This record gives sequence, C-alpha cells and structure tokens, in this order.
Amino acid sequence: MTKTDFLRKVASQLSAALPRHTGTLKKDFEKNCHEILRRAFNKFDLVTREEFDIQAKVLIRTRKKLDELKKQMDELEKLLSSKRRK
Repeated sequence: MTKTDFLRKVASQLSAALPRHTGTLKKDFEKNCHEILRRAFNKFDLVTREEFDIQAKVLIRTRKKLDELKKQMDELEKLLSSKRRK
C-alpha cells in the first residue's frame, strides 16, 4: 500500500464517521483531511512497509558480505603473521 493510498483510506474512514446528512461537507472534509494528513506524514519522513522490507534485505546482504570480508581479512592476517615468524 502506498503512502497516498494509506492517507486516502484514513481520510475516507474519518469521513465515514461523520453523519450521513452532512452531504458535501463530508466530501470537503475528506479532501481537506487527506491534505492535512499528507502534510503531517511528510514531516515524519515515513517510508512504506515495502520500502522498509527492501532496505532490510539490503542490510542483511550487506551484513553477510561484511562478515565474509572480515573472515577473509582474518585469514590473510593469520597467513601474514605465520610468514613473518618463518
């Protein structure tokens, strides 16, 4: 779900909470509510769940690569250390 879809859904739910006899007021409220929510959420600099999941996967891959490089570095240091002793 995109940020815009989420905000529209929240605005719609808030609008649905208004009494039915309010008519055009309800539509104006929904539109204004959507805009207010959009501006508020933009200030929070939020990301979607999909964006978060993608970054989490990137972080996992990066962590694995870092661990592999650390292991290689340790092996090279051992090799270098053993050659110095000879």
